[in-house]
Amino acid sequence: MARLKIGIAGVGKLGSFHCNALSQLSGYELIGVYDINPEILNTTATRFHCQAFTSYEELLQNVQVVGICVPTTVHRDYTIQALGMGRPVFVEKPIASTLEEAEEMVALASRKRIPLQVGHIERFNPAIRALENFSLNPIFIESHRLASFDPRGTDVAVVLDLMIHDIDIILSLVPDKVEHIDASGVAVVSDEIDIANARLKFQNGCVANVTASRISQKKMRKMRLFQKDSYISIDFLQRLTEIFRIVDDTAVPSTMVLGQIEKGTQKRHIIYEKPQPPDLDAMQAEWLAFSDSVTTGGRPIVSGEDGLQALKVADQITRIIDKNSHIQP
Repeated sequence: MARLKIGIAGVGKLGSFHCNALSQLSGYELIGVYDINPEILNTTATRFHCQAFTSYEELLQNVQVVGICVPTTVHRDYTIQALGMGRPVFVEKPIASTLEEAEEMVALASRKRIPLQVGHIERFNPAIRALENFSLNPIFIESHRLASFDPRGTDVAVVLDLMIHDIDIILSLVPDKVEHIDASGVAVVSDEIDIANARLKFQNGCVANVTASRISQKKMRKMRLFQKDSYISIDFLQRLTEIFRIVDDTAVPSTMVLGQIEKGTQKRHIIYEKPQPPDLDAMQAEWLAFSDSVTTGGRPIVSGEDGLQALKVADQITRIIDKNSHIQP
């Protein structure tokens, strides 16, 4: 099979990560890169042995698919131009800076039947992919995504910068609509919200408590899922997944047994499982999934619609926090 010819628009820190991931995949050929900064453009092109395009249009004319890693404020412009030329698009998260822009992008991709994938990379984290063969039906979810302060990214609230990762994952895990949202947050070291907490209640009764901070001393990216007879711990940083389950006495598998619960004549066992995650870099897994959707015409694992839904919830959370801050004494 011929390799897909790829171009990357925007080769700052994140864009260079994409170039590096692509350079290690056999299914893609990195044709070239584009950036408004000539120094960064030429340095990246030299490093990855590809062409430095001096215009975005020229890049699009020479590739089959494009990865868009430019600032969120121009995601819409770059994506619309690429889709207009019939190019499948892999755009970084969040999909756009406004709901109107995201809706326009999704509508155009749908109308032209062109794959549009959004870079919610945590969906491809080995820790979450280790659960692909496990039945998930959470009734309570708790997540913490904490990071130390970095001036990069402070032009948007922490809800769009960090929390949106967990919002996307939670929406993919709960097969129902969000019914109600409570949220609070504050700006501490920037002009935008730096720490936020949101409580999402779904129509099926599931509740998700989500916390994100970019002013923490230590990094943390953890999610805990609670469902009938099961507790699941996911550590995105350590790429570690642990499952604690209660099973009947007759259904004890060949895994570690931690304890026993007796009720009358019924015996139930608490067992521990540590599913092995796939040995694949998350960003490489993103591109492989995108390649599948491009070659088969199927819906991307993280589609434009998924990116739009995550943005809608993030936007609601931000609006609630802003409203609450205005009524505080």
